[in-house]
Amino acid sequence: MPSGGPGERATDDGGPAVRCFLAGNPGPLTFDGTRSYVVGERLAAVIDPGPLLDRHLAALAAAVEPAGEVVVLVTHGHGDHAAGAGDLARRIGAEVWGPGAGRVVGDGQEFPTDCGPLVAVATPGHSRRHFCYHLPGQCAVFTGDVVLGEGDTTWVGEYRGGVADYLASLDRLDALAPRILYPGHGEPLRDGAEGVARFRRHRLTRIDQVRRAVARTGSTDARALARHVYGPLPPDLFGMAVSGVEGILDYLSGSGYAYP
Repeated sequence: MPSGGPGERATDDGGPAVRCFLAGNPGPLTFDGTRSYVVGERLAAVIDPGPLLDRHLAALAAAVEPAGEVVVLVTHGHGDHAAGAGDLARRIGAEVWGPGAGRVVGDGQEFPTDCGPLVAVATPGHSRRHFCYHLPGQCAVFTGDVVLGEGDTTWVGEYRGGVADYLASLDRLDALAPRILYPGHGEPLRDGAEGVARFRRHRLTRIDQVRRAVARTGSTDARALARHVYGPLPPDLFGMAVSGVEGILDYLSGSGYAYP
């Protein structure tokens, strides 16, 4: 079966399966598409049902049809992760928990599965309300958009304070000592510690690039700094780069950095 295809077994560590289902929404920000995960078989959870795509939601519904109990969990409210949650819940008669899509999740809240409890871990930064789901029994974390399966960066520019939150969230993930990370986009990361470290290094490097650009140019104009740091970008990506620079400027102002 092609990598990431519907029903792909995402782990072969023994015990009830963790399965990955790839939504048909590839793009520059979603890579090959959103990855939805089914954890457990008879007592199951669906993590991030993804966009409102009938074929994808039907595949998820079929995957949990044998289960006696199912819960739908959402990492954050962005449409490529959460838009299909309500539709899937109606199809399978399940509750939805998570930011922007259902009942409010609390940090440390547990959701039972055949694989052991899934523990909600508050990890803001990419969005103001973002949760990863920790599966301690398999030393695994479902990371949403905090850590991705390709590259070394994710968007952090949605709100003031997001950069500081994001760095703290990486620290929280690191403290869990995950063996494997299951991201919302891209392949699983089989060395969880290295994956977290890679994304931290990139963020700290980008902060330093903006700091040096401010010192070099004497400007705190986010658009000018984005052009200086990133170079030419398509309009949609440039807008995200500008918001990312704004987030870094906010972070630098809170860290005691003295602008020229």
